[in-house]
Amino acid sequence: MQRFILSKKKQIMLISGISIVVAFISKLGFKNEVLAVWSLAVASIMGVAPIAIQAYQALKVKVVSIDLLVTIAVTGAFLIKNLEESAIVTFLFLFGAFLEQRTLNKTRSAIKELTEMAPESALKQMENGEFVEVKIDEVAVGDVLLVKTGAKVPVDGSVLSGEGYINEASITGESLSVGKEKGANVYAGTILENGTLQIVADRVGEDTTFGRIIELVEEAQDSKSKAERFIDRFAKYYTPAVLVLAFIVWIFSQNIELAITILVLGCPGALVIGVPVSNVAGIGNGARHGVLLKGSEVVDDFSKVDTIIFDKTGTLTMGKPKVTEEEFYAEDVEEILAYLASVEKESDHPLAAAVVEYIGETKLYPVEKTLVIKGAGVVAQVNGRRVAVGNVALMERENVLLDEKARAGIARFEANGNSLVLAAIDSELKVLLGIRDQIRPGVKEDLQRLKKLGVKNLVVLSGDNQGTVDLVARELRLTEAHGDMLPKEKAAYVEELIAQGHTVAFVGDGVNDSPSLARAQIGIAMGGGTDVAIETSDVVLMNSDFRRLPHALGLAKATAGNMRQNILIAVGVVLALLASLIFSEWMNMSIGMLVHEASILAVILNGMRLLQYKLRH
Repeated sequence: MQRFILSKKKQIMLISGISIVVAFISKLGFKNEVLAVWSLAVASIMGVAPIAIQAYQALKVKVVSIDLLVTIAVTGAFLIKNLEESAIVTFLFLFGAFLEQRTLNKTRSAIKELTEMAPESALKQMENGEFVEVKIDEVAVGDVLLVKTGAKVPVDGSVLSGEGYINEASITGESLSVGKEKGANVYAGTILENGTLQIVADRVGEDTTFGRIIELVEEAQDSKSKAERFIDRFAKYYTPAVLVLAFIVWIFSQNIELAITILVLGCPGALVIGVPVSNVAGIGNGARHGVLLKGSEVVDDFSKVDTIIFDKTGTLTMGKPKVTEEEFYAEDVEEILAYLASVEKESDHPLAAAVVEYIGETKLYPVEKTLVIKGAGVVAQVNGRRVAVGNVALMERENVLLDEKARAGIARFEANGNSLVLAAIDSELKVLLGIRDQIRPGVKEDLQRLKKLGVKNLVVLSGDNQGTVDLVARELRLTEAHGDMLPKEKAAYVEELIAQGHTVAFVGDGVNDSPSLARAQIGIAMGGGTDVAIETSDVVLMNSDFRRLPHALGLAKATAGNMRQNILIAVGVVLALLASLIFSEWMNMSIGMLVHEASILAVILNGMRLLQYKLRH
C-alpha cells in the first residue's frame, strides 16, 4: 500500500489541488459550507498520506526528516479544524516536491544526452562474410563491424578499410568532423557523417571510452562536497531542534497554532536541495563541453587553485618537433638532403621524424653498416660515402671541423631553444638544423585567461634542457620555469608548493606525470579520451584541448559561487519567515509554505543557470 501511494504522488497532488479549488468555489460562490469542509478534508487527508509515509520510512532508519515536520504540522492543523491551511500546506508541499524532481531531472540533462547517444545496435560480420544487424550486447572484442553514413560507431576500435569523416563531439566536445582512414582509432557513440568504414572492435560496452565517460559523470554527479556533507549533518540535527522549539513554544504559550506554524516555517527544504542542484548542473555543463570533473569535492578544491603547474611537452607544446631553422655549408643542397633523408628514414627517433618531414619527397640511397652511437647520433655508409648525423659530440667524435661560422650557428640555434641535428659527409660538415617543439596555438591567450580567473602562479616543469624551458616560459609569460627535471623531482616540487600553503593543480599527459598528478590537490590530464588520463586525474580535458582549461576553472568557480548563493537564499528565507512570525500578524502556515516552495524553486533555477555557463573572453 505504501509503495502504491508513493507511486501516485502526482495524481494525489492533482486531486488535492482540484479539491481545494472546489472548496473555495463552494464557499465563496455558492455559500455551501458543508461541501467546502468535506473538500478541504479530502485534500488534507489525501495530501498528507504520501508525506506521512515518507516521514515514517525516514524514521525507520533513524532520520528525522522535513516530511515529519510537515506531517505533524498538517495533522495538528486538521485536529484544530484549520482545514484551509492543512489542505493548502499539503498541496504546496507535494507541488514543490514535483517541481523539484522535474527540475533536478533537467539538470541531469548531460547524463540523459550522453545515454541517448549510446549505440544500441551494430552491423556485425558473420562467418559467411555478410553483415547482419545485432544488438550491441552481442558484439565482442575482435568482431569486424560495418559503419555506414549517418550511423553511430558502436565500439572503440580501429579502421580496417574505408574512409570517412566522424563527428566526435560526444567524446571530445569538438564539433568539427575528424577524417578517418585505415589504421585510425574510432570511438563508440561518435557519428560517421559521410563515408563507409569497416572497423575491428577493440573495446565494447562499458569498457569503451564513451561508457567510461557516462560512468564517470554519473559518479561525479552523485558525489558530495564538504558543503553538502555539512548540510546533511546540519539537517540531521536542525529538524529535531525545530520540533523541540515548537514543543517549547506550545508548552509556554499554550498556542497550538503558533507551534504548528513554527514547524512549517522551519522547514529547511531549500537548504537541503540548493547545493546538490548546483553540483549536478555544474558537472553536467562540463561534460557537455569536453571537461570531466570527478565530483563536487573536485569542483570545490579546483575553485580555490592559486598555482597551476604545467608539463611542457604535449601540454604547452604540441609534442611534435619541427625543423624551425637551417644552415647549409655546401652548394649541393639537394644531394645533401637526399643523403640525410636516407639515414634518418632508418631511425624512429622523434628528431629523425622531424627531419624526414622537413625534407619531404626526395631521392633515397641504400644505407649500409649503420652504427647507432648512444646519446650522439648515427653513422652509416650511404652510396659509398660515410655519413654522420647527430649532435656536436658526434661531430667531434668523427673529427668533423667546426669552424667559427658553424660554432656561431650552433650557439644561435641553441639560444633560440632548438635541439640540434648536424650532418657531415666524409668528415665535412654540410648542414645544421634547429628543431623545436611548437607551442600550442592559443595557449598564450588561454594562460592570460587563467590569470584573470585568479591564478597567481603559472609554472612549467620539464625534463628538457633549461634553455629550451626558459624560452617557452618567456614566450608564454610564465611565473617560473624549471628544466632538467625527472618525474620524481616534479612530484617533490609539487609537494613543496603545497607545504608552503598553495592550492596546486598539475596539468600533464596522465602517463609520465602520474606521480605529480596524484600529489597535486587537482590533477588535470590532457586526456585525449585515454584510460590512463581518466583513471589518474581529477579533471580530464578531452581531446587534449588546452582551450578547455580556462572554461573548466571558470566553471568550477561559478559552481562554487552558485552553491554559496543557494545557501544564502535558503538560510535568509528561514530567518525572514521566523522574523515575520515574531514581528508581524499576517504570517501563517499557508503563506510560510508558499514562500518555502518559492525558495526551493529559486535555488533550483539559480543552479540551472550553470547549464548555460560559458567563459566570457
